[in-house]
Formats: sequence, structure tokens, C-alpha cells
Amino acid sequence: METVSAVKSTLYVVATPIGNLEDLTVRAEKILKQVDIICCEDTRHSARLMESIGCRTQLISLHEHNEREKSQYIVDKLRAGESIALVSDAGTPLISDPGYVLVNKVVEAGLTVVPVPGVSAVITALSVAGLPTDRWYFEGFLPNKGSARLKRMEQLKGATETLIFYESSHRIEASMADAVTAFGAERPVVIARELTKTFETLLRGSAQEVLERVRADSNQQKGEFVVMVGGAQPVEQGDEDSRAFLLADELKALMPPKKAAAVVAKVFGGNKKTYYEYLAGLKK
Repeated sequence: METVSAVKSTLYVVATPIGNLEDLTVRAEKILKQVDIICCEDTRHSARLMESIGCRTQLISLHEHNEREKSQYIVDKLRAGESIALVSDAGTPLISDPGYVLVNKVVEAGLTVVPVPGVSAVITALSVAGLPTDRWYFEGFLPNKGSARLKRMEQLKGATETLIFYESSHRIEASMADAVTAFGAERPVVIARELTKTFETLLRGSAQEVLERVRADSNQQKGEFVVMVGGAQPVEQGDEDSRAFLLADELKALMPPKKAAAVVAKVFGGNKKTYYEYLAGLKK
């Protein structure tokens, strides 16, 4: 087996456990112990992991509020020959976590960035959801405000890929209610809660069924959540055409034919001239 050894002037992007500390890979543990500095979202949080593996490497904070100012300091350290690891509080850095600014600064400086893969909540959840995995779309965290969250869901309701969101405990019930409104009560939904932790649970069913289970059990409103929504059924071309002309009929009374034709073409694609001729009565 090849010996793992941290290389000078290299930034390691290291995945850490999302709950169960035994999910830390052997390679990740060795790298964390060998680098000169570990950049963490919260040094107090990461210190518990480091203590569990006997790692005494220096920890410094790097989070969304100080990442820009700290990045140049880290680049200077790398140029001086030090090796540095980047970790988030849990899972893979940069996946809805800080690190984007730093990684780009390091790349721009012509220095090396090396991934040390491991746990990611989105992949962990998807692997057990029972929803299609050949094509999926990761949205991350939805907007905090209810109106913006619902609007974003409605924008995604026609997507045929499995949709994946991160959600927090104080928004999960409202978010699921919005999912029922946006995607429909019968759309398949899976919620993965507290993955790899003591109270890990998976709720499967229609959007309405999952919402009712969340509402009925306060325990299902605690922790960290990955919400997965089955994709919309693909629309046949003939059905798509029919829907386009139905929309044209609805818009006809609300705006001039030219403007209505532009709206229909934007929503469904197709030739704007064809819709205009239909609306103007020039073509069936």
C-alpha cells in the first residue's frame, strides 16, 4: 500500500464525518496529522474530531465571514512551503460550505489543490433514497423567506431530475408545506434526517404524507435534513405543444398577440412567429 504523506505547498480539501466519527478515512486522518495547519469553520467544533484521532496540528478559523481576508495569508503560507488542510464542520468542504474563495486563490497562485474524499451528506442521502440517481440536481439551501422559497420550488417543479435540498430544523415543516404546494401532494419525497447519527431517520412517501409525518412528530423537526423530491414526469412533445397553445389562449385576453407569443416561446420554446400567427388568427 502506498504511504500517505503530506506534500509541501499543497492545499488538501479534506472531507470529515457528518456524524459518525468512524467515517473518517484512513488517508484523511494521516493528512490531518501531517499538515502544518488545518483551516476550520469552527475551531472548537473541529477540535473534538482532532482530539478523537490524536491530531495536534494547529487549527485556524476560516469561515464565510473571514474567508476573503484569510485566503491571502494561507496562500503566503503555502508559498513558504507549508502544507495546509481545509475542513468544514461536517462533510465535504465547498458543498454548501466555505472554501470556494480559498481554493480559487490557491489555483490562481499556481499552487496545488488535492482532494481527500469522504463523506458528503447529499451523496449519502441519495444512495439510500430509492429515487432515480442517474440524473439529479442539487439546489443546496433554499431561501429563508417563505415567499422566495416557494417561488424557487415552483421554478424547479418541471425538472425531471431528482431534486435535492438541504434544510434546517426551524424551517423543515414550512418547507415541506411549500413542497406540497409547488410540486403537488402526490410527488414522491424522501427526507433523510441526522444521517449517520444516533437518531438517523428516513421518511418516504408522497409530499403530503411526509408533511403529515413531520407535523405529527416533533422529533422529525429536529436536526439536519436532506430533502429529496422525485423529478417531474417527462412531457411528450405532443403534450408540450398542446400546453403551449393552451397558454397562448389564456394570454390572448391579457396582452397583444406579439407579446403573448414572446411569453409562450420563452416558456415552451418553439417559433415565436408560429404562436403569433395562431394568436392573430392567421394560422390554426
